Amino acid sequence: MGNFSLDELMVIEASRYIEDYEVVFSGTGLPLVSTMFAQKTHAPHLCYVVETGPIAPLVLPTPLSVSDSRAQHKAVRLGSLRDVLGCLMQRGLADVGFLGGAQIDQYGNINSTVIGDYQKPRVRFPGSGGANDIASHSRKILIITRHEKRRFPEKCDYITSPGYLGGPEDRRQVGLASRKPLIRVITDLTVMETNPATGRFRISRLMPGVSLERVLDETGFRPEVPSRAEEVEPPTEEELRVLREEVDPYELYIKTHS
Repeated sequence: MGNFSLDELMVIEASRYIEDYEVVFSGTGLPLVSTMFAQKTHAPHLCYVVETGPIAPLVLPTPLSVSDSRAQHKAVRLGSLRDVLGCLMQRGLADVGFLGGAQIDQYGNINSTVIGDYQKPRVRFPGSGGANDIASHSRKILIITRHEKRRFPEKCDYITSPGYLGGPEDRRQVGLASRKPLIRVITDLTVMETNPATGRFRISRLMPGVSLERVLDETGFRPEVPSRAEEVEPPTEEELRVLREEVDPYELYIKTHS
């Protein structure tokens, strides 16, 4: 493998699924980093919307939360939660919802609330924030996380943000506005996307040097497996420069080497 880490390639690969001029609702952490990268490379006209209210900011490196003032720099509007989640998101104006999570199951459901029993959890997380709204209304959903078996159980301990719930028609049956969004999860091992016919994940790409067997060993459910999975394209030197010097220069989120 070249002079890059799988963490770096994960962020760059996730950004490749954002197109120029799309409206992107992105959570903090790796989703924000990947969105910033897309804005500084192939999608300079994307409209980034922060769930706390800023619309179309030119984000400075590197915000630690969605309330960080660096996520408000040169925004065209400093709105409110009502403005972005009510007036934009719930009107169906989000092209891309970009999230992370503690658990992601075979149907793309996300848990960012508790591990274990809800009343007596082993671990309690911050909860939804705007993530449920983003997953419920976006036409395309991106999820980015490091690949560990504990993060990919067959069934989430708690569903904070809906994927396909339990099957291909479940979003329609519970009345979600976005009924069959394309859900992609990008990890440091693979890219998986939902099969709209089943609502379950299938493997679409593998990171360089990563075998299919390793992905299956690190996944708590059996994803659909294609006859041949393409390899993720390595980053260019210019992509690495932008990521390291302009997006995350202090390595707050990404390690530069494996």
